[in-house]
Amino acid sequence: MSATQHVLSPRELSPREVFDHMRRRWLNDESIGDLLAEDVVLETPFAPPGRPTRIEGRDRFLAIAEPQRAALPVRFEAAPVLAVHDTLDPEVIVVEYELAGTITTTGRKASAPFIGVLRARDGKIVQWREYQHTQAMAAALA
Repeated sequence: MSATQHVLSPRELSPREVFDHMRRRWLNDESIGDLLAEDVVLETPFAPPGRPTRIEGRDRFLAIAEPQRAALPVRFEAAPVLAVHDTLDPEVIVVEYELAGTITTTGRKASAPFIGVLRARDGKIVQWREYQHTQAMAAALA
């Protein structure tokens, strides 16, 4: 590393930067585990039937989410951000985005919109609430 390069310490990452790291991990099919605080709370209020709507703790989330992601027949290829909204709380942003990719079992292209509410502290995600368009997701996988 040259003397002019600066590597951000986790304490310097803004919620926007944390979200950008998360998006890149999704697109590279990499774990987001190191971006999560140990006591993270993840919520999906409109989760499909049979899926939890609230998960507390990094280890519990990874134990549930990583096998589900591995079994999901989708190769994510784009995650465009449509809008990022700052809030009065500097730890919190609201993000409108899409996930687009190829269904690996059919070769069909599909996308679905999402809204996420991200709380980041000390460069880690402490709360993530994701509102999924479950109908679009189900149609893509049908």
